[in-house]
Amino acid sequence: MSSIEQDFLTEDIHPIDIVETLAEHHEWDFDRVADDQIAMAIEASWRTYSLTLAWSGYDESLRMICAFDMDPPTDRLPDLYATMERANDKCWAGAFTLWPEQKLMAYRYGLILSGGANASPEQITAMVGTAVRNCERFFPAFQLVCWGGETPEVGLEIAMTEAYGRA
Repeated sequence: MSSIEQDFLTEDIHPIDIVETLAEHHEWDFDRVADDQIAMAIEASWRTYSLTLAWSGYDESLRMICAFDMDPPTDRLPDLYATMERANDKCWAGAFTLWPEQKLMAYRYGLILSGGANASPEQITAMVGTAVRNCERFFPAFQLVCWGGETPEVGLEIAMTEAYGRA
């Protein structure tokens, strides 16, 4: 049993406490914004992503937003939205949305824990990993469509189903 697994042997651990322990374990920059919310920065290949996870006791869900800067030219918005629609169709967990006022692209996901279910470290690690992988996968497509003038189809051709190794 790993040391991180030993930290989670007790029942009813707050989901944000689990996220904080995982952030410490992975040495991610984080800030415990409130008892029910944590913000993190995770560096990946294309950029550093801002993640926020928040617990909602009202609907018993752990909500995650993985955001990055995106201020597309207005004339490219229809193609960006078409690209996002196609990208979302390829994402089984979570979806992209554009927040133009904040100039952010956000990947959102919610883990429903109704009926008093507890989140596990594995579930939260999978949430965060899926978000970063999908942002890394589709970021180049969004960039090509917005600033390279490519069509959604061409932009998405570079969104590989599975990347192996590193160039």
